[in-house]
Amino acid sequence: MPSDPAEPLIWARGLCKRFGDLVAVDGIDFEVGRGEAFGFLGPNGAGKSSAMRMVACLSPLSGGSLRILGLDPARDGVRIRSRLGLVPQDDTLDLELTVRENLYIYGRYFDLPRKVIRERADQLLAFAQLTERADDKVEPLSGGMKRRLTIARALINEPELLLLDEPTTGLDPQARHLLWDRLWRLKQQGVTLVLTTHYMDEAEQLCDRLVVMDKGRIAAEGTPRQLIEQWSTKEVLELRFGPGEHEALAAKLGGLAERIEVLPDRLLLYVEDGDEALAGTHRRGLRPDSALVRRSTLEDVFLRLTGRRLVD
Repeated sequence: MPSDPAEPLIWARGLCKRFGDLVAVDGIDFEVGRGEAFGFLGPNGAGKSSAMRMVACLSPLSGGSLRILGLDPARDGVRIRSRLGLVPQDDTLDLELTVRENLYIYGRYFDLPRKVIRERADQLLAFAQLTERADDKVEPLSGGMKRRLTIARALINEPELLLLDEPTTGLDPQARHLLWDRLWRLKQQGVTLVLTTHYMDEAEQLCDRLVVMDKGRIAAEGTPRQLIEQWSTKEVLELRFGPGEHEALAAKLGGLAERIEVLPDRLLLYVEDGDEALAGTHRRGLRPDSALVRRSTLEDVFLRLTGRRLVD
């Protein structure tokens, strides 16, 4: 039975996951609406994948409440999984089978008729741009091709909800952008996407709304633009000086920026007008080795919220 369109596809309150004394997910609340692309953004160890595994009905809750597609994972795990698509962090393809055979066998797990699987496999091969490799073994495929096949496989049961755990980790820039295009097309078709990522550009590209996680908790929630406007400035001036000089020089730039972050290799000045801040730097007699004015990103939001870089 389809879930109520008015209800969120995922509803979580006080969601917890513990592994002995380790608290991986520490009482988080969130909702995901139908047709939305929702993201968990944070560094490795923030609790993103642990939260995703509970949503995928692969890991029991340690505390709190969770409803997926209007169902209780503790009682209805099998029913929920039949309506989900899951793209794990590591590809789990059968390398000795062909591309098409991987789709076919996965479709049989859902007891789909052979004719339906064949039709969907052809459609998904075209969607993933793998039609010409359909009868090739999986093992020699590139990382990007394997990732696209994993996503195609997760769509064989026409899921209402597609879960993607770090979907582009390890891919080169070209493969990442091709995968983003495939995910954008899915969203246009009405598929609800939930993804974890530690790439801020990926979150900005794909997510309608996201939560920033750190140490098992949600530090902030909103659209990418809302988070940037709330937690950062319009522009950032990046200044690079000689090794070991940044800490001392930051004190000489007081008053030029709303705040200054001192990183090992550069200073970040959070300002409304980067060119004016650079001119002010020069007026104070400082000549950086390099200077860059850029717009604020989600990485700057993360620095503000947690005090460390996103990809630590």
